[in-house]
Amino acid sequence: MNSFVFAIEEINRSAHLLPNVTLGFSIRNSGDSVHGALHETMSFLTRQQEPIPNYTCQHGSLQAALVGDTRSSLSVSMARLLGLYKFPQVSYSSTLPSLSDKIQFPSFLRTLTSDLTSSLAVTQLIIHFQWSWVIILAHDDDFGQQASSLATQKLSTAGVCIEFTSHVTSHESLEKIEEIVQKMQKSTARVVLVFLSNSNFQPILYGLMDVPVSGQVWVSKGALHMALALNIPGVSQVLHSTFALLYHSSRAIGFPEFLAHLRPSQTPEDMFVKKFWEFTFDCTWPHQSSTVTEGVQLCSGNESLKNKQYPFAEVSKIDAAYTAVYSIAYALQDMITHGHQHGKVTDSQDFQPWQLLQALRKVHFKTPDGSEIIFDANGDLVTKFDILQGQKTPEGIFHLVHIGMIDPQVSLGSKMKFHLMEDLHVPSSVCSESCLPGFSQVPRLGAPHCCFDCSPCPEGQFADQRDMKSCLLCPREQYSSHMRDHCLPRTEIFLAFEEPLGFMLALVALFLAGLAVLVLGVFLKYRDSPVVRANNRSLSYLLLLSLCLCALCALLFLGQPSVLTCLLRQTTFAVVFTVAVSSVLAKTLTVVLAFRVTRPGDRIRVCLSPGASTSVVLIASFMQVVLCGVWLATSPPFPDRDMVSEPQHIVIQCQEGSGTIFFCVLGYLGFLAVGTFSVAFLARGLPDVFNETKFLTFSMLLFCSVWTAFLPLYHSARGKSTVAVEIFSILASTAGLLGGIFIPKCYIILLKPRRKTAAWLRQGHRAQQERQSEMLQRRCVPRSTPQIFMTYSSGKSPGPPL
Repeated sequence: MNSFVFAIEEINRSAHLLPNVTLGFSIRNSGDSVHGALHETMSFLTRQQEPIPNYTCQHGSLQAALVGDTRSSLSVSMARLLGLYKFPQVSYSSTLPSLSDKIQFPSFLRTLTSDLTSSLAVTQLIIHFQWSWVIILAHDDDFGQQASSLATQKLSTAGVCIEFTSHVTSHESLEKIEEIVQKMQKSTARVVLVFLSNSNFQPILYGLMDVPVSGQVWVSKGALHMALALNIPGVSQVLHSTFALLYHSSRAIGFPEFLAHLRPSQTPEDMFVKKFWEFTFDCTWPHQSSTVTEGVQLCSGNESLKNKQYPFAEVSKIDAAYTAVYSIAYALQDMITHGHQHGKVTDSQDFQPWQLLQALRKVHFKTPDGSEIIFDANGDLVTKFDILQGQKTPEGIFHLVHIGMIDPQVSLGSKMKFHLMEDLHVPSSVCSESCLPGFSQVPRLGAPHCCFDCSPCPEGQFADQRDMKSCLLCPREQYSSHMRDHCLPRTEIFLAFEEPLGFMLALVALFLAGLAVLVLGVFLKYRDSPVVRANNRSLSYLLLLSLCLCALCALLFLGQPSVLTCLLRQTTFAVVFTVAVSSVLAKTLTVVLAFRVTRPGDRIRVCLSPGASTSVVLIASFMQVVLCGVWLATSPPFPDRDMVSEPQHIVIQCQEGSGTIFFCVLGYLGFLAVGTFSVAFLARGLPDVFNETKFLTFSMLLFCSVWTAFLPLYHSARGKSTVAVEIFSILASTAGLLGGIFIPKCYIILLKPRRKTAAWLRQGHRAQQERQSEMLQRRCVPRSTPQIFMTYSSGKSPGPPL
């Protein structure tokens, strides 16, 4: 009210604003009731103590506008009545959102924003400070329901979770207050959004003072709750961290001095000054009580408001009533100026209320400190919000600190613009701690989405930001880092000659190939010895040559795969091993068939010729060559990039092309090997001077064992390990055939030369005949002992008997 009077006096003294007009005012008391507000409004319009609608019986100064009322419920009734006459009404305290409806209230304006805008600003403050876990306390009336519903909607849209919402009535029971206090005591949310008046909020604060509740952050759209911390001892312990929004105010030059010189005797007709005096100085006027109670201070009227600390810490600020008076004054001036420019007879004593209403809606001026005053389309003042934080000084004094500003008119997308001080420390309020990069949120079952656990990203995925809902897949050419917070480029790898494993395998392959060549040299040098001549030395030469190629074909699996090496790898391996196994099969069949020849001229004797053994090798190898040719013609192997086997690398390997033909090639080789082993196993007991059948059986047993173990190892290995397993199997089977068949013969040739003599051979021949006789006797079949000789087409003398 004091600012209202100060504004009128300041305008009347101004030489620029309404220079030829003197503003007057009358103060009316609505009695804080709808009936009183309507009665005083009608009395003001009709100039009658007992008003008669639509009838004015007195004339006097022109009535320009009405400023008020303080409560929204009273302003609604007044606005409905004044709207019928298009009479301007400017409120400085009513914030009900429905008053922005210009259809219901066409003549209503206010020098502050609606609860809708202020509630949105409070929710934006929570969102801006990244508080994701809050409590809402709201009054159980239209405003509280609407504000809490709006806040819940906006906060939920922004990802903020509400732990619980409590609505408090005007006269709440003690049990309900205790229930709210207990819920807050058990709550994990630190931020409390308050839509309560002081009278409803005060019982809750008293309840919280008696329980160990700490760390709560209180957020409201006004500084009234901070006033409780200033005036009630001990409440500041609960409200030690409070944020509030106030309408941004300009500085009113001279207002502190006006208050300092204010005396009730200057305006005896002002009924509110004496009440204001009693409240400020905590005194009583003498005439209000016939007897003076001991200890009660009497008001003299000479008390000074100068240097009064509370509640006038911000007395130089312009309040809403001050702005309302200036808005009307500037609207009057704009209306008069506009009327003169257009030749109308509009002056301060000749205008209609609706004319001033039009000018008031368009008013636009600046306060002395440069702040703009303008109304929006709904008649609400376009204003900013100051952000205040309640803090304690080192001396323990609770005070308010201006930390920033919110501008609702400047929106960044769906957010208001904030101007905050630097190095501002804001406490956090979350249900779950933030997930660091490299982790993703896993919602807790049955809990709000703000409550979650942090799960590390799996291999191949990453999270480069905090609180990611899910991890992202790395591109195919990259892999996730150890911390899973970014992706790194994958390197291409293959089993190279330069690495230790590849180098060792290459050495072993060359060693086995060299050993096969060395044995071949020994056999060629001692080609006329009985050991070499036994069981078709041509097959022995072919077998040694194929084993040398088997060892060398392992080198095709080393190094970076190319189109040529992929074509040659498996096909060369399949063909040379087929030649080797078929050579062993031919040697085994020769031994078996030789013991079935019982008389000269037998048909089976034809199969003992060198050409027959060569035919076995050629036919078996030709079938494998045909399969490999079909494979290369239809779906040949090709270089491929394996992105799956090793997460950090791209494995360059040979893709087999047609899997069906590939397994047909391996199946045929396996069938040939099993058949050879079966024949050799059945013939292992046949008499033999040099134990040929036993060595063939043992070598094929090693061969089949190696490749039987190869299958599970090959399918369980990943990346370049699969190539290493295949090379190892090739070398192991090559070593088995080479060692099982030829090392014993080289032992005899090089270390047991006496076993090559004719005497030793005759002795061995007699022992062989005795074993054959025993075998025939056990079978009870009378038959002559066959004399078996290996004959050759070269015309030389027959070899020694087997």
